[in-house]
Amino acid sequence: KAPEERKRGITIATAHVEYQTENRHYAHVDCPGHADYVKNMIVGAAQMDAAILVVSGVDGPMPQTREHILLAKQVGVGYIVVYINKADVADPDMIDLVEMEVRELLTKYGFPGDDVPVVVGSALKALEDEDSEYGKKSIKKLMEKLDEYVAVPPRPVDLPFLMPVEDVFSISGRGTVVTGRIERGEIKPGEEVEIVGLKDTQKTICTGVEMFKKLLDKGSAGLNVGILLRGTKREEVERGQILAKPGSITPHKKFKAEVYILKKEEGGRHTPFFANYQPQFYLRTTDVTGSIKLLDGKEMVMPGDNVSIEVDLQFPIAMDKGLRFAIREGGRTVGSGVVSEILE
Repeated sequence: KAPEERKRGITIATAHVEYQTENRHYAHVDCPGHADYVKNMIVGAAQMDAAILVVSGVDGPMPQTREHILLAKQVGVGYIVVYINKADVADPDMIDLVEMEVRELLTKYGFPGDDVPVVVGSALKALEDEDSEYGKKSIKKLMEKLDEYVAVPPRPVDLPFLMPVEDVFSISGRGTVVTGRIERGEIKPGEEVEIVGLKDTQKTICTGVEMFKKLLDKGSAGLNVGILLRGTKREEVERGQILAKPGSITPHKKFKAEVYILKKEEGGRHTPFFANYQPQFYLRTTDVTGSIKLLDGKEMVMPGDNVSIEVDLQFPIAMDKGLRFAIREGGRTVGSGVVSEILE
C-alpha cells in the first residue's frame, strides 16, 4: 500500500531518457532544479547506480554542488563521472582549476576524487552537431567513461535472499505460511532462513515455496510467493518482519537518515516540527513509532525542507544503508527518507 501513498502528491520534475552504448542500456533521469534533484534522490523509488556531475568550466562548482555530491553519497550512489561543460568559452587554465576543485570536493565527500573520470566538452556544441573534440566527441567520450568506470550493478537475484513479511497463515497439517514479494535473492525448499525484526531473530527452515497454490523449485526476486516454515508458530511471525538468508541483515533501532518533509501543497504538514517529534516510520511493510533528533544545531524543520536526522525506533527493524521509508502521521505521509548510516 505504501508506494502509491508515497508517490501521491509529491511532484518531482524529471526528464527520463534512455540510450544505448555498444554494451549497455542506460536509463537516465535528469532534474531541472535543485529542489527536484533533492526530492528525486530521497523520494525516488529507483536506486541510482551512477551519476554524471555536470560543472561549468566558466564558473566551477556551485554552492549546491556540495549538497548534490553529499546526497549522492548518503543515498548510496556508487559512481560519479564528471563532465566539465562550456569548454568552448572557458579559459583553459580555468578548466584545469575547476577539475582540481571538483576532484577535491568529491574526495571530501567520500568519492575517489583522484580516480573519477573527468570529460571536458561543450553540451551546446554537441547539440549543434559539431563533430569537434568539445562537441559530439566529448559526449561519446563521456559514454565510454561510463562504460569503463561504472561497474555492472548486481542483479537483485544475485544478492542474499530477503522477503518482507506481508501476511501469515497457518495451514492445518502443513504449518505456517508467510506471504510477500521477494525483494532480492532466491529461496529453495530445505534452506535455512532467519526471521528478523521486531523481536529476537530466530532461525527456521523453508519447507516449501508456493505461488498460486503451486509448489515451486525456488522463489526469486520479484515474485509474490508463500513460504512454508518448519516448526514456526503462527504467532511467532508478523507483518513488519522479514525473512532473510541467515547473517545477511540485522535489526536496528537507531539510524541516521536523509529526509524530505512534504510541503502543505503536497499533502504534508501545515506547521514545522521540532526535536523529539514522534511520527511513524513506514519501513517496508509496517509502521513503527520513532523519535527524531535534529542535527547540526537545527531547532525546527519546515514543510518542504530536506534535512539529516537521527531516528530512534521503538522496535528494531531489519535494515541496511539505503533502505527507503515514509514518515507518516495518523496514516498520511508527511515525509520520505533514506537510511544513510546505521548507529545501533
